[in-house]
Amino acid sequence: MSGASYRISGAGRFSQAKTARFSFDGQSYAGIEGDTLASALLANGVHLVGRSFKYHRPRGILSAGAEEPNALVEIRRDAARKTPNVRATVQELYDGLEAQSQNRWPSLSFDVGAVNDIASPMFSAGFYYKTFMWPKAAWKSLYEPKIRAAAGLGVSPDQPDPDHYSSRYAHCDVLVLGGGAAGIAAALAAAETGVRVILADEQAEFGGSLRFESGAKIDGQDGFAWAQAAVAKLAAMDNVRVLPRTTAFGYYAQNFVGLVERVSDHLKAPGHDLARERLWQVRAKRVVLASGAIERHMVFADNDRPGIMLAGAARTYLNHYGVAVGRNVGVYTANDSAYAAAIDLKKAGVNVAAIVDLRDNPTGPVIDEARALGIEVNFGRAVIRAGGKLRVSSMTVQPKNGGGERTIPVDAILMSAGWTPSVHLFSQSRGKVAFNEETKRFVPGTYAQDCVSVGACNGTDGLSATVDEAYAAGAKAARDAGAKTAKGTKPKVDTSESWSRGMLGAAPGAGPDITVKAFVDFQNDVTAKDIRQAVHEGMRSIEHVKRFTTNGMATDQGKTSNMHGLAIAAEMLGKPIPEVGLTTFRAPYTPVTFGAIVSHARGPLFDPTRKTAIHPWAEAQGAVFEDVGQWKRAWYFPKAGEDMHAAVDRECVAVRKTAGLFDASTLGKIEVVGPDAAKFMELLYTNPWEKLEPGRCRYGIMLREDGFIYDDGVVGRLAPDRFHVTTTTGGAPRVMNHMEDYLQTEFPHLNVWLTSITEQWAVIAVQGPKSRDIIAPLVEGIDMSDEALPHMSVREGKICGVPTRLFRMSFTGERGFEVNVPADYGQAVWEALWAEGQKHGAAAYGTEAMHVLRAEKGYIIVGQDTDGTVTPNDAGLDWAVGKKKTDFVGIRGLTRPDLVAKGRKQLVGLKTKDPKVVLEEGAQIVEDPKQAIPMKMIGHVTSSYWSENCGRSIALALVAGGRDRMGDTLYVPMPNGVIEVEVTGMVFFDETGGRLNG
Repeated sequence: MSGASYRISGAGRFSQAKTARFSFDGQSYAGIEGDTLASALLANGVHLVGRSFKYHRPRGILSAGAEEPNALVEIRRDAARKTPNVRATVQELYDGLEAQSQNRWPSLSFDVGAVNDIASPMFSAGFYYKTFMWPKAAWKSLYEPKIRAAAGLGVSPDQPDPDHYSSRYAHCDVLVLGGGAAGIAAALAAAETGVRVILADEQAEFGGSLRFESGAKIDGQDGFAWAQAAVAKLAAMDNVRVLPRTTAFGYYAQNFVGLVERVSDHLKAPGHDLARERLWQVRAKRVVLASGAIERHMVFADNDRPGIMLAGAARTYLNHYGVAVGRNVGVYTANDSAYAAAIDLKKAGVNVAAIVDLRDNPTGPVIDEARALGIEVNFGRAVIRAGGKLRVSSMTVQPKNGGGERTIPVDAILMSAGWTPSVHLFSQSRGKVAFNEETKRFVPGTYAQDCVSVGACNGTDGLSATVDEAYAAGAKAARDAGAKTAKGTKPKVDTSESWSRGMLGAAPGAGPDITVKAFVDFQNDVTAKDIRQAVHEGMRSIEHVKRFTTNGMATDQGKTSNMHGLAIAAEMLGKPIPEVGLTTFRAPYTPVTFGAIVSHARGPLFDPTRKTAIHPWAEAQGAVFEDVGQWKRAWYFPKAGEDMHAAVDRECVAVRKTAGLFDASTLGKIEVVGPDAAKFMELLYTNPWEKLEPGRCRYGIMLREDGFIYDDGVVGRLAPDRFHVTTTTGGAPRVMNHMEDYLQTEFPHLNVWLTSITEQWAVIAVQGPKSRDIIAPLVEGIDMSDEALPHMSVREGKICGVPTRLFRMSFTGERGFEVNVPADYGQAVWEALWAEGQKHGAAAYGTEAMHVLRAEKGYIIVGQDTDGTVTPNDAGLDWAVGKKKTDFVGIRGLTRPDLVAKGRKQLVGLKTKDPKVVLEEGAQIVEDPKQAIPMKMIGHVTSSYWSENCGRSIALALVAGGRDRMGDTLYVPMPNGVIEVEVTGMVFFDETGGRLNG
């Protein structure tokens, strides 16, 4: 070390790397390629990197990996590329990197928010549940705005993200998550059998703890060198994919794992064709979890001072990056691993002021070596507080059972309370952890999926045992995935390090008084006294303690804090740790950007845009379109000088007087085929289907298990074993899923095949008195007479020379037909029908006119006139439920007492007393408009239109006991006054239905 630099000549693995200039809070610094931002800052003597969330206390770098709770910074490339909350311990350095600290004003060293630390008694655990209650009016105008302004650590970008992201799906036989010694050994064993293997690790270099373990040798090589050679061997194999900088963030059902790869965040000038991140969605036959262990900090007073960090992190900065974290270092431990850090630092020329070991009389080679190097070792003692403010300056030591204090000057404190197996992914897989009483660790217990945990995450101690276990697990995973032979050689561990157990909970000096700030969760400013307070105030479940204190709820998800918090709570409750339980680990393991998840699905690509075969014709005719699900549908066809209302009125009148053409291609269409097709339909729909003759149609209702309407549509029976099922436009995917789900899980004995044919058929609805005259000249092989083709019939033949499924059906109440033709011929057939229709004065009409026409006849639209709580009886569709049927989906739900009780909301018609007033859809309905507020709402308007054919407004509504209120006057309160309405039947036009036959 020389001058202000903490870089040690000859140490680390990047001594020959190029210099990389960077800035932090506007100050320019120099690092080297291979550094992380954290290692580069430490090399420049910078420990103060942020402020804590609640108290705004100065915070420094705690770790060297993804568990980092303190060193969260903003990385800037330009005005549009500002990423908040980036972990400095993960961000790789590149020349020109700009970083900014967060959560401080006006500067990092002088933060006005630090007044919160002085006022900390006001912000004790759970204060947010007890304050901001009074005065009530202040919540909206004062409390909420201020709280929202203070929330969060970084500032969200305010410009669109100019980068692009990619995503890939992958399948493999064995997926290995974690690239330390265990993961590499497992991957070697599996790969050598020839199965497909993916090996992923979150770091830029594989090796895991071999990055800092100076005493490890495998196959005659330095441990880290062996790891690089082994990974290079794997990368050269055709059956292996190696993914560095790739974090497994979520483990889902059926061995489906989500990974995110940092593709270009480490590059100075990424090419425009290079994705920033890549989302991998991997399905694996077997998963090997080699996620390692996370070091715990010691819980003592003021343990958050900048310069206090985990011993393993300090060792990583020294042995991997060549950086000393201080010049006069103190060590506080209950674990042998911290001794190795002290020894490595001492050998590198760094003064180690003292090792303070909470244990009484530990023994072992590392302790002997530390003493041989002249390091002062103190057993049975505790660090009861740290001195300093913006940087630690001392540690005060005291015998753990009390006695005289001694203050030792230091500029860094390394601490280690032991190592916690990283069981996050195992837990996400729905596996159940078990508590090892001997080692005081939660380790994988009962497995729920085809996975296995190896190494430190499995509670395995020692490098030799880890490699043996992992290699055997990798070979077995390959065999279970179908491998026949194994021909590899297991790596041989020559020398290794081993560590003792450590401690859980608060150390002496962390309370139990109510003033000491001994931090358990650094990011959320949770102290040992906060955990004790939560228990004191009645919290008994660890999940309640977590929410009361916010311990483990920050972006690091309590990777370093969970076990300490659990142990303190267990001590307060007087219960063993397993009885108190463990909090739930949820995805993502580390924060995942929206960009990685969304990938290309933004802007115009946010959702697929689907267009029918007839769309270009409608576009050329000047149609105005609306979005219906993913579809673009012609809304109305305005002529010169017409607004929407005039166009819709004209279209509705044309359909009733002559005819109209409507593009109905977006309707969902599913073919149900097979010997048991009719039986399947009987079970999925309320109607009977066995006796429906081929060539006939029937309106069908589909229910959920709870008895509520799920979808509806007309179904045509083409043959004894084939049904053409139509669904609502928006319901097509879920109906297909609903059918497939029941076929596979409830009715697998039925010999039936389901095929979505929505895209295969273009559908042209020709409706109105002249509809048959328009179609007949173009149809071949189908008798169009009423006797041969009555209402609700279907025939197969040809139209314009192409195959057609011709349905005689109507959604307008007029004589109507729906012409189904292969989508490739959709526009050609439409144009032929349009030309024929012009001879009869037909008009093209859009979805708005379709809605008006169907409402005039009282035809419902599922999802508009139903809301997920409507039964067939509520909708006036009892006639569509087979009275003799003994089973169908929802039959039991229909008999629930609340579904047959009086007073349920029922679908009825409404007429305004002033026929020119059109109600607003969604408007609430009351019996007495003069009642006190809040009024009792008895229903709401579901559909409302102006009907030119009726010469007045019409509406449908769900009203409590609606059918018993026929002729009654009800009221619709609106901002501009109360509207009187009369309850009527649902049919407003041609009540007898005679127009169906022209």
